[in-house]
Amino acid sequence: MSKEAETIIVKSSRISCDGSGDIPAALGHPKIWLEIDEKGYAECGYCDRKFILAGSVADQGIKK
Repeated sequence: MSKEAETIIVKSSRISCDGSGDIPAALGHPKIWLEIDEKGYAECGYCDRKFILAGSVADQGIKK
């Protein structure tokens, strides 16, 4: 059974991920910084979360 990676819509092109979700620092991974480029999204190499910049080309077609 595979779990689909979480997708998060963000308002800034520079974001951080520590894998903790709603509970800060809870069994996540080292905090890393990601930069969203012209693709409109960035993916965390640790937890596979996908961060999509609101209003970007990657945001088109996302069900809200």
